[in-house]
Amino acid sequence: VASAMVALSACAPSSPKSGSAGSGDSKNVTLSVWSWRTEDVAAYKSIFAVYERQHPGTKVDFKAFKNTEYNLILTTGLAGAKGPDVAQVRSYGQLQPTIASKSLLPLDGVVDLSSWDANVVKSAKGKEDGKLYAVPLAQQTLQMFYNKDLFAKNGLTPPTTWAEFLAVNATLKKAGITPLAVGAKDSWTLPMLHQVLAAPRFGGTAFETDVTTGKKTFTDPDWVASVDVLNKLKPSMPQSVVGVAYTDAQILFTSGKAAMFPGGSFELGFFQKQNPALKMGVFQVPAPLGSPSMEPVTTGYADGAFGVSAKSDAQVASKDLVKWMATREFGQLVADQVKQLSAVPGVSYSDPLLAQMKANYTKSPTPYLLLVDFRYGAPSGTEVLGTGIQEVLLGKKTPAKVSADLQTGVSQWFKPKA
Repeated sequence: VASAMVALSACAPSSPKSGSAGSGDSKNVTLSVWSWRTEDVAAYKSIFAVYERQHPGTKVDFKAFKNTEYNLILTTGLAGAKGPDVAQVRSYGQLQPTIASKSLLPLDGVVDLSSWDANVVKSAKGKEDGKLYAVPLAQQTLQMFYNKDLFAKNGLTPPTTWAEFLAVNATLKKAGITPLAVGAKDSWTLPMLHQVLAAPRFGGTAFETDVTTGKKTFTDPDWVASVDVLNKLKPSMPQSVVGVAYTDAQILFTSGKAAMFPGGSFELGFFQKQNPALKMGVFQVPAPLGSPSMEPVTTGYADGAFGVSAKSDAQVASKDLVKWMATREFGQLVADQVKQLSAVPGVSYSDPLLAQMKANYTKSPTPYLLLVDFRYGAPSGTEVLGTGIQEVLLGKKTPAKVSADLQTGVSQWFKPKA
């Protein structure tokens, strides 16, 4: 690891900056902004051009790195002199190591997020000190995308009951179309798949209350049954699904070889770029039989935020930039150009699918449980469940064993709230 860190440090890009953190920045400053969203580079450059026009003398140098390599690159960059001024950081539990390393400046008093969704603001706060360390960027939702043309060609409409959902899958498979585009090789996607297909089966928000207060555990029969939902839907997934990558699943959907894609609102812009002719819709997956509540839900969580590096030599200008990121102007630009649900309140959505996702979440929200509540220690809930679902799909473990492993894993650090 040490050699990797040195190599990354050596290749970490530097940017020309001027000004000092203590006395304020000079009028001519270039702010280096880092992100893991390589697919959004053009959109962010357009967005920051708006800021540059409003702030003569300030330039924003936006750089994006590969998602799977970003955490290590950022850790290295924030520890040295060649890192970013403003960094896109992870949320909830994944943000805590960055805070603990004192790599970010507290933003209390810099930005006012008092009118924001409390769950969104929680994602950017220190668990120990309660201080705000970043401005949340997006609020993601999880739901089912579907190909409208393939549905119409096969006489299908979005299902409203579990029986209808199973019938849709059967009809598509009989027609030689993969019903569900799933890439189980990338384990990080599988807890999201679980939320899309089975959140009502384990009890959604009610189960969150019970499991975080210690009233229930992940060995609860409803939770075990929710993992089994994925096991039973394996025939609707691509063959040898654990060997199929996430990017392969995306291509299956955008190329019309698969009819449905269980995924996040963050997929929308990418899908539209990959195949502008693709006619997409979204729907909430109906509650599986036996669910504590038969109402469908839409999962939501805050995703990513922008914080100021404690080592930036342009802290005044950097704070000004993240303060702008808390405005409705920035939020609207993110909605329009990045095609994401903004974390900023009051943003409107011209894209009908984004508007529908937001409406579905507002009507029947549930949290992405393992991300929001069980990523504050090691092993994280998403990590254990992701690899566990892989083993279920390979026939190596039962849903009951995977659920027991999840409970054992998070119990190493998680203490129920009183």
